[in-house]
Amino acid sequence: MSTTNGGPNPEKLPQLNVLTQYIKDFSFENPNAPRSLTPPQQPPAINIQINVNVKGLAENEYEVELKIDGKADSAGNVLFGFELTYAGVFRIQNVAQESLHPLVMIECPRLLFPFAREIVATAVRDGGFPPLLIDPIDFVTLYRQRMSELQPQAPTATA
Repeated sequence: MSTTNGGPNPEKLPQLNVLTQYIKDFSFENPNAPRSLTPPQQPPAINIQINVNVKGLAENEYEVELKIDGKADSAGNVLFGFELTYAGVFRIQNVAQESLHPLVMIECPRLLFPFAREIVATAVRDGGFPPLLIDPIDFVTLYRQRMSELQPQAPTATA
């Protein structure tokens, strides 16, 4: 018999475990090389899109995909483009049902992001450009935006 001195039972504490993480899909394109490798006259316009998808695998296990798409343009020409789906399998235990969705949509991608960022930086560098270091992502704000988009808008009363 074990005693916890009145503290919480360790078997009932919330747990988030990363079981594995991996590149699910990745492509890098340098369509105008070698012409695109000459130093540009002005900094390129870089557009990055981020998306998070979650799929239940088994009881308490979830696959979380962090999808990052990016493209760099200069003077109307594509310098490079990439698409990365980086995923992880997470085991989540002892988490209240109302906290589960925010946890997998915020904390899990936050854990995956540094690895995905390094893959993109290395691929862009290996493609002949300076490494692209994506700024840290505020997954809380992304989650709130996504939830507000999914909420039906209440009709406004007119007088």
